[in-house]
Amino acid sequence: MWKTILRRVLIMIPEVIILSVLVFLLAKAMPGDPFTGSIGPHTSAAQIHQLKVQAGLYNPWYQQYWNWVVHLFHGNLGTSFQYQEPVTRIIGERAINTVWLALFTMVLTYAIAVPMGLYAGRHQNKLGDNIIRVYTFVTMAIPSFVILLISLWIFGYVLGWFPTTGSVSATASGTMGTVFSRLQHILLPGLIASLTGTVNIVQYLRSEVIDAKHSDYVRTARSKGVPTTDVFRHHILRNSLLPIAAFAGYSITGLLGGSVVTEMVFSYPGMGLLFLNSISYRDYTVITALVLLYGLLNLLGTLLSDIILTAVDPRVRVQ
Repeated sequence: MWKTILRRVLIMIPEVIILSVLVFLLAKAMPGDPFTGSIGPHTSAAQIHQLKVQAGLYNPWYQQYWNWVVHLFHGNLGTSFQYQEPVTRIIGERAINTVWLALFTMVLTYAIAVPMGLYAGRHQNKLGDNIIRVYTFVTMAIPSFVILLISLWIFGYVLGWFPTTGSVSATASGTMGTVFSRLQHILLPGLIASLTGTVNIVQYLRSEVIDAKHSDYVRTARSKGVPTTDVFRHHILRNSLLPIAAFAGYSITGLLGGSVVTEMVFSYPGMGLLFLNSISYRDYTVITALVLLYGLLNLLGTLLSDIILTAVDPRVRVQ
């Protein structure tokens, strides 16, 4: 197991290097320069030239890349032109909100999707299975932002059950009050995002259960007189959940980096909303840092999924 994990970590090293080079070159290819958002209308061309010289923008790209990497290792991602604060501080504040929302959404997603997928696969083509299939088809057909907007309008504005913006109420006081307010703000977006995120897991798990039901080892167990409940619990359930367990790594990092639409609709101050605002204001330092972070999260998600699959499936270790 440890050899497999070590091999995957070593493979990640050139992937991270290639990712950093691509992010740097894409940032260089963007129109404007790092001073576009900070210079005033009365700044002279000589002053702009001097700023670029001090920043090393006239150096060869590989020298600029090396200086950028050195700053990364020192935790210096630059200064945001929109907020006039260090990028690390801004992303750190927004990351806390995104982590809360992502963990809450992931727990709800698996709590809803796993029982539905197992039930649909075990009771194939029956009434419950047909209802679940209709649910997945309808949810897949409607864009997620439409579902988010409708739920926001109904439960946030019409009924007024949930707050419609922010992550914590300004009137919240104390630790318990802050925690309760944060949960109140993430309940509706987390619930809707989990309902739309269950589709792939339900369909995949249903297919795995159906395939396992028709496998040779299940037919052998049934021919020996093993009760149906024991066959499902000890043979079908365990083998069907292996791919879903490995998928958890992608789910965590996907929610951390892919909650842009949810945060935009609910005006939730996380990394996704920060990314959209940075694009609008051409805050290149924040954009570059977030793109690099999202790329690293995808690589870590792949590594985490491989580690989980290695831990739960001995066949991967043998291979």
